[in-house]
Amino acid sequence: MYAEDMTTVDLPGRQRAREAFSSVAPEAGAAKPDPILVADNVVRRFGGLTAVDVGHLEVQRGAITAIIGPNGAGKTTLFNLLTGFDSPNSGSWAFNGRPVEGVRSYKVARLGMVRTFQLTKALARLPVIENMRLGAVGQRGENFWRSLVPWLWRRQEQEITERADQLLARFQLDTKREDFAGSLSGGQRKLLEMARALMVQPELVMLDEPMAGVNPALKQSLLTHVKQLREDGMTVLFVEHDMDMVHDISDWVVVMGEGKIISEGSPDQVMGDPKVIDAYLGAHHDGAVKTVAGQEVEAGDTPPPQVSESEQR
Repeated sequence: MYAEDMTTVDLPGRQRAREAFSSVAPEAGAAKPDPILVADNVVRRFGGLTAVDVGHLEVQRGAITAIIGPNGAGKTTLFNLLTGFDSPNSGSWAFNGRPVEGVRSYKVARLGMVRTFQLTKALARLPVIENMRLGAVGQRGENFWRSLVPWLWRRQEQEITERADQLLARFQLDTKREDFAGSLSGGQRKLLEMARALMVQPELVMLDEPMAGVNPALKQSLLTHVKQLREDGMTVLFVEHDMDMVHDISDWVVVMGEGKIISEGSPDQVMGDPKVIDAYLGAHHDGAVKTVAGQEVEAGDTPPPQVSESEQR
């Protein structure tokens, strides 16, 4: 398990989340007391393959919610749909009560619903500070005619730069400020992408496998930053295969299998759910011994194993 080095900081946000979930039934499609995101009947097919078939999903405001599931369960595809990077065959969803299906991805981000990617999208040939500046929205200098009149946008640009520098310092990237983004390590790029997402000042942050490819030295730093998002009043929805991380930081877990939501609940509840064990270990074992990661385990007593490969997108 990851070290709980943020206990005093983590406690208020986690307590609020636990109170919010105390009356929520641990079942697929469970209603939440204050959902920031609600999705209904979202279906995405690729030829004869149904990648996503989500009947109902609610994401609780102010909490950290994990989406887990075996490879090919449709987790990243669902992220792509909800954030406007892909289009569904059917379905609807709303952010803060506002329908956002069919809305372009950049407009979704402007509404306060931002995401990161499993494979980072840093602009490698631009300095780190320029990557950060590009994350800000509503920049007056982006208009051609206004760009010719510096006094219309210079003050705003200074404010954007100040915010970018504050975030770089928070994510311990200030020493890399003038370096090209392409020179950063994989873990540093993850930090940069998370910091850049916060330039939008979002309400909902969606992280697609934030720990993938990150060395152990930076994992704890990323975990601390994710927890801090909740303390800052933001909502976090993330996809992850690292079950230790999921258990450590998530308040609620949504489990997907074959495109559907098969279970929801607290980390302890879902890890003991037979439907979740079936999804990971292969279905209807009746106590049979199976081999997982080279070790013999009894299916009925074993939580889902950690899965490391990238899921089918």
